[in-house]
Amino acid sequence: METVSEWVAAPGYEVARTLVQRGLALVYVLAFANAWFEFPALLGQRGLLPARRVVARTGWWSNPTLFHWRCDDRFVAAVAATGATLAAALAVGLGDLVPLAVSVLAWLVLWFAYLSIVNVGQTFYGFGWESLLVEAGFLAAFLGNDEVAPPLVVLVLLRWLLFRVEFGAGLIKWRGDRCWRDLTCLDFHHETQPMPGPLSWWFHHLPARVHRVEVAANHVVQLGLPWLLFLPQPIAGVAGAGVVVTQAWLLVSGNYSWLNATTLLLGLAALPDAWFGYVAGPAPGVVASPAWFVVVVVAVGALLVVLSVPSARNLVSRRQRMNASFNRWRLVNAYGAFGSVTRSRREVVIEGAAVEAPGEADWLAYEFPGKPTDPGRRPPQVAPYHRRLDWLLWFVPLSPHYAAGWFDTFLNRLATGDELVRTLLRHDPFDGAAPTWLRVRLVDYRFSTREERRATGDWWVTGRSRELVAARRGAREGPMTGSG
Repeated sequence: METVSEWVAAPGYEVARTLVQRGLALVYVLAFANAWFEFPALLGQRGLLPARRVVARTGWWSNPTLFHWRCDDRFVAAVAATGATLAAALAVGLGDLVPLAVSVLAWLVLWFAYLSIVNVGQTFYGFGWESLLVEAGFLAAFLGNDEVAPPLVVLVLLRWLLFRVEFGAGLIKWRGDRCWRDLTCLDFHHETQPMPGPLSWWFHHLPARVHRVEVAANHVVQLGLPWLLFLPQPIAGVAGAGVVVTQAWLLVSGNYSWLNATTLLLGLAALPDAWFGYVAGPAPGVVASPAWFVVVVVAVGALLVVLSVPSARNLVSRRQRMNASFNRWRLVNAYGAFGSVTRSRREVVIEGAAVEAPGEADWLAYEFPGKPTDPGRRPPQVAPYHRRLDWLLWFVPLSPHYAAGWFDTFLNRLATGDELVRTLLRHDPFDGAAPTWLRVRLVDYRFSTREERRATGDWWVTGRSRELVAARRGAREGPMTGSG
């Protein structure tokens, strides 16, 4: 077993392990905090898509989640609070102060607690970074702690995860919108992405030749560098560093929840300790990996190799799926985004009026934390936090599918001044009172030019609008959509 233990161990990656585990733990803190604040309004007992409906129609084996045992707001809050507390403890290094078995168990508790939330999250948890965080958290459990050297098997699996994230996204783009192949997608994307950030306006106004370089560099990083992750050092480290730089660029150019932060951390896993100015010898107290840990790591590796078959087939398929899970535990998933880039931006603008016969001046807009509404408001920095409702409202103009089951309920709750739904807003113009009238418009938005911004101070310019939901009395029963 000692020979196997030496083969499993990969000394020289202790710094990478620390950065990956503690960074992922911080992301888990944000994820559980998000569930604490938003789950009741989105998925709670009085939520827009109550999670208990999912629990009622599924079984444990088909949909593993803690909420089969109990599914109410108090229990969800307890799971979120426990998860955030445990994640915070791991982020500050508690995992290195406890026995190895306890550290592994703590990460598995974190992993399953968040998997439980994702598996009842429906549309609001249908984003690729949910499965990415689940999968990365599962692997982090088997990186070990300061008692042992990082396992080579798990480091390779982390690179395999990073390969699927990057190469899958690259293939989706190359096989998708023509603008990725002619290098013009970023003429539009900084402006039309779901939730622009504080620097997106400047990125949008970069010269066209810079946008071409951005797209070409993206292809190199996503289609070329991932293959180098499996080569010896320093080549694998160069590939990992390329991913880190690219993800940092994406972090400052838009708001993609914790997708970029998590992918960046995976890139760090490919960097040897020497790159951080630290020459790793055996740390004090480090011993050969215990037999049980070696057996567990090898077994987990074998399991994930088997589970990788559908994901590998998906990569070579002409009908490649993106952000897909092939098993109920969300291990070894498929990733990718923005195979198609929208050329123009349409915002869902929800307005109310408090008078009996409203004119145009009487309509007041509801403001959201992340999505644009007020043209004078600078796009905010939201990531690595996630505003789920804001993101889905971006998808609504693209397809009615994204509004199914929750949008009518949301409007009806706004119409009554529902206190729970108001927690999802940045500003309620009626301060909790029920509006007399409510309407929804689709409004064209574009970034202001430099000249327009100097003249008006506005970040956005609004244009043509059309009716999505006709003006109607605020407090009412039944569906409100269907007029557009």
